[in-house]
Amino acid sequence: MPALEAEAVAPEVSLPSIDGRTLSLSDLRKQTPVVLAFFKVGCPTCQYALPFLERISRAYPKDKLTVMGISQDSRENTLEFMRTFGISFPVLLDDTKKYPASNAYGLTNVPSVFLVSTSGKIELSTVGWVKDEIDKLNGMAAKSAGTAPAEIFRKKESVLDFKAG
Repeated sequence: MPALEAEAVAPEVSLPSIDGRTLSLSDLRKQTPVVLAFFKVGCPTCQYALPFLERISRAYPKDKLTVMGISQDSRENTLEFMRTFGISFPVLLDDTKKYPASNAYGLTNVPSVFLVSTSGKIELSTVGWVKDEIDKLNGMAAKSAGTAPAEIFRKKESVLDFKAG
């Protein structure tokens, strides 16, 4: 089953966070649009992509955009991933036996990234690493924040156009 696409209604997600609190998509999106980034710690494409999502998370005020990771791994392995790749945005833990959130979103590969509007509609859906789609996500985040797009891809930085998930 393919991942949900733009225009679909985002399934509700309510999962424990890395710090033990339970967070739900419906509560988060009442305040800001939410970027949901599903990942596995051993996935090379996730290791490549999530630091760019970290840049997006840091570029815009928290009251204008929420970036939320959803790990398909244990808390311990997820914490190590976050330390290794400099991830500071909140991360939720999908149950590693049943994967309720991943299944609700129809994931076939990771990373899978969704931008969910405050109304609950998926505005952007991307799987793997596609530089143009991350650039589009950055533009949508900037529009939500009411500002010019941040520089996510730095000058003289070599950034892949595509990397399969």
